[in-house]
Amino acid sequence: MQGVCSAAAAMAVELYLDLLSQPCRSVLIFAKKNNIPHEVKQVSLMDGEQHREDFGKVSLIRKVPALQDGDFCLAESPAILLYLARKFKTPDHWYPADLQQCARIDEYLSWQHCAIRLHGSKVFWLKLMIPEVLHVEVPKEKMDAAVEELNGSLKLLEEKFLQDRPFIAGDHISLADLVAIVEVMQPVAAGLDVFGGRPKLSAWRDRVQAAIGKELFDEVHQTVMGSQERVKVMDGSKLEFSKAKILKFFM
Repeated sequence: MQGVCSAAAAMAVELYLDLLSQPCRSVLIFAKKNNIPHEVKQVSLMDGEQHREDFGKVSLIRKVPALQDGDFCLAESPAILLYLARKFKTPDHWYPADLQQCARIDEYLSWQHCAIRLHGSKVFWLKLMIPEVLHVEVPKEKMDAAVEELNGSLKLLEEKFLQDRPFIAGDHISLADLVAIVEVMQPVAAGLDVFGGRPKLSAWRDRVQAAIGKELFDEVHQTVMGSQERVKVMDGSKLEFSKAKILKFFM
């Protein structure tokens, strides 16, 4: 029995995550939903742990998520998700063999990081983190412009990527939906209602939650959804080392 347990432990991939990060949540949901043997290594971005020497050996770009599978290390959430899907032969609907369904997923993954990811993150920081943790006032016009950009991305998600399909690639949940839902939830965690007046988006969210399992969905989102309370006790001085960079990027 001991030999079996040791073999199972050896097969587990190490996932370096911070659940305030959208891509980290998509990776953890995927691993848990598909019973992929894994060990979570917490990396607190707020505490600057991505700059530790030991983490630099796993990811030279010093971002999460990161994966280590034996001597093999991998960064970037789409690459990690595809690696896990292929290695552990997860159900076909996540990344279908069908050429056109697969292409729809690739299309979304190629688009999202410079669109809905950027815009959702910007709202999260401008609405919550910058004023409440960094104690910097955000001009109304900056906030309004960020929300307008996010609205444009949400419109494209509905009209271009979802259209009249239940999910982005068709009738079943895929990696594209998983990557999309964690991004959509980021501004929600900052207190912005993105689902009001968007029945198509709301119905898609409900289908994605049901496909993932609401208990798992809520578990993985618990940290970020508690952000409005958590910022009240956050030590803003821990972000001083990157404050100028954050303000330059988002403001």
